[in-house]
This record gives sequence, C-alpha cells and structure tokens, in this order.
Amino acid sequence: MYTVHSIFHTVQGEGIHSGKSAVFVRFAGCNLWSGREQHRTNAICQFCDTQFVGGQRMTRQQIIDEVSRYPGMVVFTGGEPALQLDAELVRALQQRRRFVAIETNGTRPIPSMLDWVCVSPKAGTTIVVNRADELKLVYPQTGMEPWLASAHVRAPHQWLSPMDGPDWQANVSAAVAYAKMDARWRVNIQAHKFWGVE
Repeated sequence: MYTVHSIFHTVQGEGIHSGKSAVFVRFAGCNLWSGREQHRTNAICQFCDTQFVGGQRMTRQQIIDEVSRYPGMVVFTGGEPALQLDAELVRALQQRRRFVAIETNGTRPIPSMLDWVCVSPKAGTTIVVNRADELKLVYPQTGMEPWLASAHVRAPHQWLSPMDGPDWQANVSAAVAYAKMDARWRVNIQAHKFWGVE
C-alpha cells in the first residue's frame, strides 16, 4: 500500500520535458518537512511550495489503473517519492510501455530502472542519489551553492530554479547572473504556474 496525495494529468512544467503530457503521482509525506506550516521554521527544507499532506491509501494496482486512464510520461513526486516508490511499481508501469520519471531530493535510494531522474538537492542534507538526468537547484540556497550541488549530483542537464516568494525577482536576477557566469547551468522556469495549470 502507498499513501497518495493526488494523481493528476497535466503537462510537465519544468526542465527538459517541459510541455509534455504527464501523469503526476504525488506521494504524501516528506523527510525534510512535515508539510504543516507550524513546522516550517524548524524544517530542513523551509521553502517548499507543494501540498503533500493527507491523501489516501492505494494499492499498486489502483495506482496503475488510475495512471492508465491518461496518456503521457509518469512522474513520481511528493513530498519525497523515494520514501514510497519501489521497483515493482516502476516495472509494472514500464511493462505497460510507460516512461517513468522521479523528482526527488536525493536523500533516499531510488529504484535503479527509472527512465528519468531529476534531483533537487537541499542544503543540510546527505545526498545519496549521485547520478541523475537532471539536476534542479532551487536558487539561491545558502549551504547548497551550484558548484556544491554539481559536486554531489552528476547530471548532463543542470537547472537553476529561482526560489519563489517575495524575493522572486531578485532570485531570478541572481540565477541569470550565475548562468551567464557558468555555462553548465541554465535558468529554469516553473512554466505551469504561468500557464495556470497544476
């Protein structure tokens, strides 16, 4: 059984696959923050903008049946999906010819057969997923600078995602300045927020 916050069909809003049809499976729970506002100031990750509290218990087959209603890649996210995602679920979807991706903070082991791995490292954590297809750094983060993130996670695609919030415009400017200085990095945009889709 898995605890699933939500399953929804949309388009990927970030990174290399931006704009592609995608079925997001958002698992409940995270190891870096409870998801409750009263705990945010003491959390390891204090800037998360995702709702992952609550949800329902689902079997592997129920998840597969729900995902199968929609076309597109399957993206496991959270919270932290590596707390629940297992090889059996990934294999079952791949046997149905689905492209299976994960968006993870990289602090927990992940199934080895995933088709696409995006790691978004957070300061103050121990990264155990050291290779990925995409490295997405929420920027700026004191204690997880771009050079440190790329030292922890080897990835052919490296993105700076300006931290949301009241300083967003300044963070965009900082990300642009860094990308201009280090051509290995590109500035990421959360396009789904501009498109007005989940």
